[in-house]
Amino acid sequence: MEDPELAAIRAARMGQASQGSGGAPSGEDQAKRDAEEQMRRDLLATILDAAARERLARIALVSPDRAQQIEAILLRMVQAGQLRGRVSEPQLIELLDQIDGAQSKAAPKKGAIVFQRRKGGFDDDDDF
Repeated sequence: MEDPELAAIRAARMGQASQGSGGAPSGEDQAKRDAEEQMRRDLLATILDAAARERLARIALVSPDRAQQIEAILLRMVQAGQLRGRVSEPQLIELLDQIDGAQSKAAPKKGAIVFQRRKGGFDDDDDF
């Protein structure tokens, strides 16, 4: 299941690896990044159906880092041949749950509010 877009992304990355990081003017570098980003968006458009793409766009509005992480996981799955056909919204939700479960095991829950109540003789009903 070799897509022409996937082959183009690989060719672009191989070209970058052979060039190294030196000597490219910023205009060409920016053009390459724009072209890679466009190829990435096109590939995601072929992978995701409309509802899943809409959900990923909403996630990107709230948390751009998380959306990039999900996109990277989806692209790796395509490159490894783990995806067969298009990803639907329920499949994307399942992937999000798996990612959330893996992250919650690795790090403690952030932002939990703990109430510490006073134990003792501070009661308003006591009349002395």
